[in-house]
Amino acid sequence: MPLKLKLKPRERVFIAGALITNGDTPTHIYVENKVPLLRQKDIITEKEAKSICEKIYFVIQLMYFAQSDLKELHQLYWKHVRTLLAASPSAMDKVSLISERILVEKYYDALKLTRDLIEYEKELICHAEKSA
Repeated sequence: MPLKLKLKPRERVFIAGALITNGDTPTHIYVENKVPLLRQKDIITEKEAKSICEKIYFVIQLMYFAQSDLKELHQLYWKHVRTLLAASPSAMDKVSLISERILVEKYYDALKLTRDLIEYEKELICHAEKSA
């Protein structure tokens, strides 16, 4: 069954390495085969990845679209994970779930879980700022 995307005017979508920008009117696109796909709202650029969890998301995003260099991306992922867990051991359960998905190459699922990790990070920062 094809994936149906409804794009808003000027909305972008990244499909299998191609950045597609919609025109001035709403559009429906049907993706007939299984390919890596992210909507504009789910993409984090390297420049936007400021926090450690956003950097983790960015690396997983690269894994999702990568055809090669996965070894280097996995090494970078684990480097960021070690940094995160050194600062926030309470994130271990969330990181474990994400890592399980990565190990079985379910990168899209890992991205969804990492969105939750980013929200958790924001809550921790907010709580720390209120306590200070």
